[in-house]
Amino acid sequence: MQFVQIKPLKIKKSTNKLRKLHGKYIPHFKNKTRNVSKQALKYLNGQLVIEGKGNMTKYAKNVPDCDNQSLQHFISNSPWDERPVILDIQRDVTKLIGDEKNGAMHIDECSFPKEGKNSVGVKRQYCGRLGKVENCQVGVFLGYTNKCFRTLIDEQLYLPKDWIEDKKRREKCGVPTEMEFKTKAELGWEMIKNAKENKVPFGWIGMDSFYGRQPDLLDKIDNDYMTYIADIPCDTHVWLTLPKTEVPKRKGRRGPIPKKEKLVDGEPTSLEVKKVDKHLEKSRWKRVFLRDTERKELWSKMVALRVCPVRDGLPGKEVWLVIRKDEGEKRTKYQLSNAPPNTSIKRLAQMSCSRYWIERALEDAKGVGLADYQLRGWRGWHHHMVMTMLAMLFLLMCLVDWVDKAPILTLQDVKEILEVILPREEITAQDIIKLIENKHKARYSARKSHHKRSNPPI
Repeated sequence: MQFVQIKPLKIKKSTNKLRKLHGKYIPHFKNKTRNVSKQALKYLNGQLVIEGKGNMTKYAKNVPDCDNQSLQHFISNSPWDERPVILDIQRDVTKLIGDEKNGAMHIDECSFPKEGKNSVGVKRQYCGRLGKVENCQVGVFLGYTNKCFRTLIDEQLYLPKDWIEDKKRREKCGVPTEMEFKTKAELGWEMIKNAKENKVPFGWIGMDSFYGRQPDLLDKIDNDYMTYIADIPCDTHVWLTLPKTEVPKRKGRRGPIPKKEKLVDGEPTSLEVKKVDKHLEKSRWKRVFLRDTERKELWSKMVALRVCPVRDGLPGKEVWLVIRKDEGEKRTKYQLSNAPPNTSIKRLAQMSCSRYWIERALEDAKGVGLADYQLRGWRGWHHHMVMTMLAMLFLLMCLVDWVDKAPILTLQDVKEILEVILPREEITAQDIIKLIENKHKARYSARKSHHKRSNPPI
């Protein structure tokens, strides 16, 4: 069996495809006095050709006619606005894989461990990448998936409250003066609204348990007539039937008149979702196909029932509780969804397992340098993230173009192909000597500076 039927010429034309994509985005990288579109292409090229961890020094060494200083200026200082780039990326993703029924948007975050306290937004906070509290930056991302196709379509840097209140650090890192504190959930909601206004089509919104336990976010999505499916912790409380509530009558003539609604005495208490399956008959569980994996089909035992989640001690709006036990795994997953009451178990299963693809999208992004940057400022952080999203868009374009001739082709396969066929700088012995000389100069300068700080004049 021939797995790959892509013609070599089609792969070689990827260089022209990259130039064509770049040409479409050139207006975003130029103004009346400055044009940094060439640097944009070189930065993009560097993200695509570097294998493993990359940075501007590596880009400069591997991309023809490129130097570290111009790339540093392009990312850190050049005043191009990343928001129009994001809007165009969303439009291009919509053309490639957009689907108002099977497409989904997902909120997720990624942590970037950092040393010191000068990088914008850095703080000792929970770092998902390390699984503990650590000094790091946190980015909130919006991803788009349609079956196995996925990419990132928006980004926001989370700024802790002490950063918002620290005027000196804000000014030093170039944080806009109008920036106000926003929770991660508020950043996620802002990105959802922007994508919807940009007419990105989607059937539902997915999120992990951190966002799933933010009732205000879920209510905003529901009130805007959008469907969500949210992971929740196993200790989330729900009622299996709607309990009766009332505003109790005042006992006697003294004291304030009660105004707060409460549960009627004798009504059942709520249950933790991890205890719900004890109240279910075995016949309610269904064996459902989720998706293909690299080695096999993934099936799950699922049950979906209507429940009322606890909101401030009272029953909230009735929603679906999805309980999922994937075959071959011990862990049980719990999710809430405001999908319509007549939604089938097959549809809920499709929605339930789609979060896997946003996790893969973040891994894909790391393959083109998402987490590999040496930037301290607000502008540089956002510029780098948007260039990473643009690199991901190009990978997705190639995958969509080639997958019909190579059905099991992956985004990582595409990246490995581009590492080989995109142009690279030819390194001569003289270039190597010059590179070492520059490194030694930088090292000497750093030592000299450190010596001055350690031994101040008497």
